[in-house]
Amino acid sequence: MDVGGDFTVTVIKKEVVAAALPAQEHWLPLSNLDLLLPALDVSVFFCYKIDIPDGDGDVDVDDEEEYFRGFGSMVRALKRGMAEALVSYYAFGGEVVSNSAGEAELLCNNRGVDFMEAQADVRLDGLNFYNPDLTIEGKLVPNKKKNGVLSVQVTKLKCGGVVVGCTFDHRIADAYSANMFFVSWAELARCKQSSVIPSFRRSLLNPRRPGSFHPSLNGMYAPIASLPPPPPGGVDHDHPLISRIYYVTAEQLLLLQTLATRKGSSSYNYKRTKLESFSAFLWKMMAETESDDKKICKMGIIVDGRKPLSHDRLSSYFGNVLSIPFGEKTSQELKEQPLSWVADEVHDYLKAAATKEHFLGLIDWVEAHRPQPAITKIYSSDGPAFVVSSGQRFPAAKVDFGWGRPALGSYHFPWGGEAGYVMPMPSPNPATDGDWLVYMHLFRRQIDFIETEASHVFKPLTSQYLNLLP
Repeated sequence: MDVGGDFTVTVIKKEVVAAALPAQEHWLPLSNLDLLLPALDVSVFFCYKIDIPDGDGDVDVDDEEEYFRGFGSMVRALKRGMAEALVSYYAFGGEVVSNSAGEAELLCNNRGVDFMEAQADVRLDGLNFYNPDLTIEGKLVPNKKKNGVLSVQVTKLKCGGVVVGCTFDHRIADAYSANMFFVSWAELARCKQSSVIPSFRRSLLNPRRPGSFHPSLNGMYAPIASLPPPPPGGVDHDHPLISRIYYVTAEQLLLLQTLATRKGSSSYNYKRTKLESFSAFLWKMMAETESDDKKICKMGIIVDGRKPLSHDRLSSYFGNVLSIPFGEKTSQELKEQPLSWVADEVHDYLKAAATKEHFLGLIDWVEAHRPQPAITKIYSSDGPAFVVSSGQRFPAAKVDFGWGRPALGSYHFPWGGEAGYVMPMPSPNPATDGDWLVYMHLFRRQIDFIETEASHVFKPLTSQYLNLLP
């Protein structure tokens, strides 16, 4: 069953949830790595299949009072868990403001989290998960207030299901940090102890004195004021950026990995990871959408610096610890070379960035350019460009608020720039272990090409795949 986006969501209550314990108001500076992020909001949603008393798939009038009481108890558990979580994760309850230098800072004032209750006249198995532009954006994930850091919307569906949607400010948290929060929130909602206490120790990412960085960072990042203006012509309204969610089977991922692995001169093979292989395949696909063989195609992959920086405290660090190395090749090169060659190129630029010195140098590079805002150069391109962010550590199965693991959890990031965004995540279905869900935000012409030429790899996400049908 698929009703597309033809349903109505009604907000029935708005309030603000603050931390359960008072705290001294204070300012928390953003780290140099936080300052590389523009003002972007990221959304996440979790869908829960909840059985109702008569089991016919909809809430009848006789069941409605009991159902609403049940939903009310869920909301109370969510708000109680949120209030307790904000004691430790106080950054999500603050406000982003500008300091005298024009840089963003976090005012930790226990402003709280905007929390909305809503209802939608649609069943969970009627949602079009393949096209989140229709069913998720503007309906099941909230818009965040200008200076707020986190907003939450809990929506009850006509079948008894529930969707928990969240939107947060990327300048304050990366996906690793947000994932810590979601798991802790769920644990506290179940009256358990939080398994992780976040660290806001900004000194872990202090610049060195004197600072130093490799000149290659000037090719990766630049002050925004130094970037060239957007190419003439403006937005292509015939081919806008759109979002889609697919699933890729474990068998297809293994096949891509095999094709991307270069055979050595002896029995040794240069095996590439699934992420490298998958990303290389997408890079070749993007090149195929370009008729101009001289056009430069860029692909970046987000690298988490917690492991390369190898500091014990970083395992619980809350904030951005990211770099976005990227490769750039002509579309002709990417078209003509085999997948194994492209995967080698991906491996090489990832390897160069996944080091302690790269991240320490990046921190120093930002310090040398402050207070000028800076950004990765992949977002400035007159050719196809996109970023891959691995969501393989997305702990959706652990976000159990007391009514079971979600049938689906996914990031949603239609960020509005001119570069695409792709996030592969683990499948939520235990019966499809090894499969990936892939959120894509690309130009329509690129999506159309992928669905035409690689439909055997990228399959639209459906309620049937998620085992939601009655």
